[in-house]
Amino acid sequence: MSTPLVVNAGRGPEGTLRLAVSGEIDMSNAGSLAEALAADTGPVVLDLTEVEYLDSAGLSVLFAHADRLELVVKPLLEPVLTVSGLIELVTVRGLGPEGLPHHER
Repeated sequence: MSTPLVVNAGRGPEGTLRLAVSGEIDMSNAGSLAEALAADTGPVVLDLTEVEYLDSAGLSVLFAHADRLELVVKPLLEPVLTVSGLIELVTVRGLGPEGLPHHER
């Protein structure tokens, strides 16, 4: 049984959409994340620090919006982001020494 996906939306001080996601992102619920990302066409800060699992369905959603995403993650997700190549397309914060950005486009 997977952990339910919870997506909480808000706005940063500059008006940027911020989505805080928790649980597991897999084929059973990736559509919910896609809907949340599609709700806005501007840049998005996506906080994945409470995500415990991310499969290829979730990665597909992230790739579809890569041109406007900034990810905040914990080291647990680094292998899947690296192997998939997504880490080279988006700014990823929370990896490396003291949470410094891994890559900035």
